[in-house]
Amino acid sequence: VQLQASGGGLVQAGGSLRLSCAVSGRTFSELTLGWFRRAPGKERAFVAGIDESDTLTIYRDSVKGRFTISRDNAKNTVYLQMNDLKPEDTAIYYCGVAQEWRLVKILSKYKSWGQGTQVTVSS
Repeated sequence: VQLQASGGGLVQAGGSLRLSCAVSGRTFSELTLGWFRRAPGKERAFVAGIDESDTLTIYRDSVKGRFTISRDNAKNTVYLQMNDLKPEDTAIYYCGVAQEWRLVKILSKYKSWGQGTQVTVSS
């Protein structure tokens, strides 16, 4: 499976960005998908996940109420809408395919990754 992330950029605190991740090579509607991020000097960390049926979503505590993960099965794309961005959201954001929903927060249980897209939030 191949993933292509896009939509990153430079934004002021309080602003918004929408990340996209186009997926190919697998039946998209069968995939559990997640977004992770790697901030400078830190390990890659879970941000949000969505199950294959578009029924369940889950978020890290620090982005709840600000970020929304969604998917469009017709476009084979998963999105991360990020509102009220903060400088601490600055990171490279990666989309990935999880082995299954119950493992969506576990980095080592991801089978495939996109190349990452840089998000920089200025104060």
